[in-house]
Amino acid sequence: MALSEQYLEDEIHPIDIVENLASYNDWDFDRVGDDQIAMAVEGQWRTYSITLAWSGYDETLRLICTFEMEPPEEQLPALYDTLNEVNDKCWAGAFSYWREQKLMVYKYGLVLAGGNTASPEQIDTLISCAVMSAERYYPAFQLVVYGGRTPREAMQVAIAEAYGHA
Repeated sequence: MALSEQYLEDEIHPIDIVENLASYNDWDFDRVGDDQIAMAVEGQWRTYSITLAWSGYDETLRLICTFEMEPPEEQLPALYDTLNEVNDKCWAGAFSYWREQKLMVYKYGLVLAGGNTASPEQIDTLISCAVMSAERYYPAFQLVVYGGRTPREAMQVAIAEAYGHA
């Protein structure tokens, strides 16, 4: 049964769908308000904090996936170069580093203008893509910031992982 088959009503709030997905996947979550939910999703490298928020004003479901990172000041230029390399490979969403909060951030906005609604499959894919992107590029960020690798060397690790294992 497809995820959307359990929703037969005309319009379901996207955050309600996210809450159902979080319950189904047994993720820790907190319904921050009617239009926002925060949850923790366990990955291979770490647990990611994911927040989804609905903006009725511009009809956009916004996702923010974060993890802590405290690079030494002298490594920031290399980290920013790596972010450029990574974002060039990301077709959906983008990474940035929030220096004050010491957070690596993956952001994506699903625009549903014109009264469109998101299906549970779309929202599940949105969350999955965020976690997969964070998992894929986490080692590259670590290698640049703490391993002394160049952005190009670190990206080879991230790209190689995409091809799978023998």
